[in-house]
Amino acid sequence: MHRLLDGAELARLFAGFTRSAWRFETQSEYRETSEAEPYRRFLAGELGEDRSWMTEWLRSVTASTRQGRSFARVRVVAFPPTDYQRFEMAVAPDNEAAGEDIRVLAAQRARGLRLPAQDFWLFDDSVLALMHFGAGTLTGIEVTTDVARVEQYRAHRHRAWSHAVSLSEHMTIS
Repeated sequence: MHRLLDGAELARLFAGFTRSAWRFETQSEYRETSEAEPYRRFLAGELGEDRSWMTEWLRSVTASTRQGRSFARVRVVAFPPTDYQRFEMAVAPDNEAAGEDIRVLAAQRARGLRLPAQDFWLFDDSVLALMHFGAGTLTGIEVTTDVARVEQYRAHRHRAWSHAVSLSEHMTIS
């Protein structure tokens, strides 16, 4: 099954998974409307402690992980990192405090491992959501439960996860 998701359907995937939600992030910048002002403040050195723009996500992750469901991701990061990637790393400890397991993989290493250049989510190891971007903006999400494609992306996840370093290790070596 292949189809494009709308926002409500994506929200249902997050609400309905029972075991795991795993993300592979490859973009050097995401242009999310909700992040525009915090990102501007970060660039100006004024980000501070206000994470109100993340509240809904962090609450969702906390509730899910308390129920025994896992959130994890691998972020592919350039060297040197882009300004946006530095911004992501500045707020990543909040995601980890909510229960996400975040690992980091150097972009050059990801290319060497022949990992896809496309972001994706795997839900419960059975639903693949391929994210399509144009100029840093999400343009659509293709979802499939095709066993062969899901297995291909599970293999990508395994390679990425096994070669990535923990967020804390990345923060100490970067």
